[in-house]
Amino acid sequence: MPEIVGIRFKSCGKIYDFDAGNLALRRGDKVVIESEFGLNIGSVVEPPHPVEDSRKELKKVLRIVTDDDLRQKTANEKFEQEARSFCYERIMARGLPMKLVRAEATLDKKRIVFYFTADGRIDFRELVKDLAARFKTRIEMRQIGVRDKAKLVGGFGLCGKELCCKVFLTTFEPISIKMAKQQDLTLNTGKLSGSCGRLMCCLGYEYHEGSSIQETREEKAKAASEEPEIPTELKEAESTTSEDTVRGDAADGSAAPDTKDEQQKQAHPQKRRRRRRHKKKPQKNE
Repeated sequence: MPEIVGIRFKSCGKIYDFDAGNLALRRGDKVVIESEFGLNIGSVVEPPHPVEDSRKELKKVLRIVTDDDLRQKTANEKFEQEARSFCYERIMARGLPMKLVRAEATLDKKRIVFYFTADGRIDFRELVKDLAARFKTRIEMRQIGVRDKAKLVGGFGLCGKELCCKVFLTTFEPISIKMAKQQDLTLNTGKLSGSCGRLMCCLGYEYHEGSSIQETREEKAKAASEEPEIPTELKEAESTTSEDTVRGDAADGSAAPDTKDEQQKQAHPQKRRRRRRHKKKPQKNE
């Protein structure tokens, strides 16, 4: 049964599964893995756990990071800055309508990935030739959105804190203007937009939290308004007990009257007697 470990390559990136093999890994360990793009350094975020059925073949973790790997990574940072500067020069020279964001190289320098943003599709074939001729390695160009750009670059929001996508967000959820309307906020895009130019992600937090509170209140109000239904068996039992009590009172001679006339007679006995006396008086005078 293989031991699966979850590894993350960036601070708030996705978690990928790898085969831990015979390595005793713990959360927070730095490891070296070999992916499709080459050697990379990642952090263990999910400790090894057994998996019964693994449908896809997972690549194994090569080793725990050594001092040589850390020195190589530091050297790659300078190499990435050089690659970014050269790519920026070639973009300006060729007049391409694109904005370069970052350049990342694998640990073994077998591949360099350039991240950029653009309004539409860009023909960067000549740019790739220039980069490949200079660095003698495989070049990959990736077009990303403005939200992904903010996640890579980082920054501070209107609240004065670091961007949520840079600190803890791993995915971007869709944010709509409807969320701002339900919170009775001023519909001003300048105040509701983040550094990326899109609606702030915190609108989604407050919207979901407020909707959950509202649903809880509605459920409580509905539960309070609804009276518990009495089963038919209990209703029949109550009706039979009431009849038995009436019959028992009748046996004692104090049964409750069945008709309205008898009820009125018992409720007003003095009035009945006065009416009878008033009728008999004129007969004596005759």
